[in-house]
Amino acid sequence: MIHTHDVWQADPAMSDRPRVPAFFTALFTRRTWAELLYALVGLPQGVFGFVFVVVTVSVSGGLMVTFIGLPLLAASGLVSRWLGWQWREGVNAFLGWQIAAPPRFRAGPGLFGWIGSCLKDGTAWRARLYLLLKLPLGIASFVVAVTCYAYGLGALSYGIWYRWLPCNTDDQGGCHHAAQLWNNYFIDTPGRITLFALVGLVLLLLAPWAVRGAVSVDRVAMRALLGPTWTSARVAELEQTRAAAVDDSAATLRRIERDLHDGTQARLVALAMNVGLAKEKLAEGGDPAEAQRLLESAHTTAKDAIVELRDLARGIHPPVLDAGLDTALATLAAHSAVPVTLRTAITERPAAAIETIAYFCAAELLTNVAKHSRATRAVLDVRTVTGTLRIQVSDNGRGGARVGAGSGLTGLGERVRTVDGRLGVDSPDGGPTVVTVELPMQTASR
Repeated sequence: MIHTHDVWQADPAMSDRPRVPAFFTALFTRRTWAELLYALVGLPQGVFGFVFVVVTVSVSGGLMVTFIGLPLLAASGLVSRWLGWQWREGVNAFLGWQIAAPPRFRAGPGLFGWIGSCLKDGTAWRARLYLLLKLPLGIASFVVAVTCYAYGLGALSYGIWYRWLPCNTDDQGGCHHAAQLWNNYFIDTPGRITLFALVGLVLLLLAPWAVRGAVSVDRVAMRALLGPTWTSARVAELEQTRAAAVDDSAATLRRIERDLHDGTQARLVALAMNVGLAKEKLAEGGDPAEAQRLLESAHTTAKDAIVELRDLARGIHPPVLDAGLDTALATLAAHSAVPVTLRTAITERPAAAIETIAYFCAAELLTNVAKHSRATRAVLDVRTVTGTLRIQVSDNGRGGARVGAGSGLTGLGERVRTVDGRLGVDSPDGGPTVVTVELPMQTASR
């Protein structure tokens, strides 16, 4: 079924204060000066890395006929890996590039196992490749930085120092203590000096962007060669989600055990005691009214235990899902504390596990809307999109929702990642808030 709703957007807050374009302010930012320093330091880094790789690989190859060649090649690979690690950590701290770390080195048992692990270590070989590429990258960034800043500063300050230039003669033999661009064109008049200074100013304003472009090429190379590969990153993600799934399952089992022990089990014990006391009263010919009271108490306890068991089972798998996810979401939206407009377009039924996670995600998000957003209305949109089940909850509240801010979104994200799903949060201060959960369909035959 498909329910439609109106789409609204909050009006962005408009500031009366004019903003200076970034082109004019980039020269005075910390990022610009950090990138300039990195471009200047990149050249000696590139020379050192290039020489290190060429020397170690060539010497190891020359000694390959002896026992020293392979261990030397293996050890130089570990050193290359360490250099790459240090440079990546340095730029992450200095420039804030946030390049993820590659997997740590794992050596095999014994000397030959260690040598074999070093030689098969893809991270070490990629680090060697980066050290080789660092030389041309360092030369390029160094030349761009020195050219732009030196010529820009020189042209801008030309009016101060041009009088100390050596004498240049024109065709008539006249002496000009000024720069000569071409035949008989000297920069020594006020108009030409001013124009030359303006050219220097433009060059200085362009310099941060030119250096940033040169450094960004280095960043791409570093991310590809010194960061994790797609496979290693995927393995690490799967290990993390598996650990999260195990922890979540253990926490669920502990909760169920606690609820059974503190709630249902205690009620069943009280039920057994009341029935036992009533049985003794009747067997001893005691007061029938007292036995009746005990039986009524036991009956009430039994009904409470049934309710608790039903609630416990609903927390594991909501029975309303047996009628389908769209029906379960309609029930969920109808009982929300905030008015909810529901729209569903589920063309095929997901697997039972995906349905359960989708239901609890929608319930958690609507609960967050009621508790934290101060919204007056919300929209729950659930649909299938190219093999993915997308759950989107939006509201017109105050915004400011963040993953890890204690709103429950952190646990929700961990639950979503256990099935290889994704969680996205768009919640600027002032609203609106849009939270999107994407889950794989994993369609099961019904």
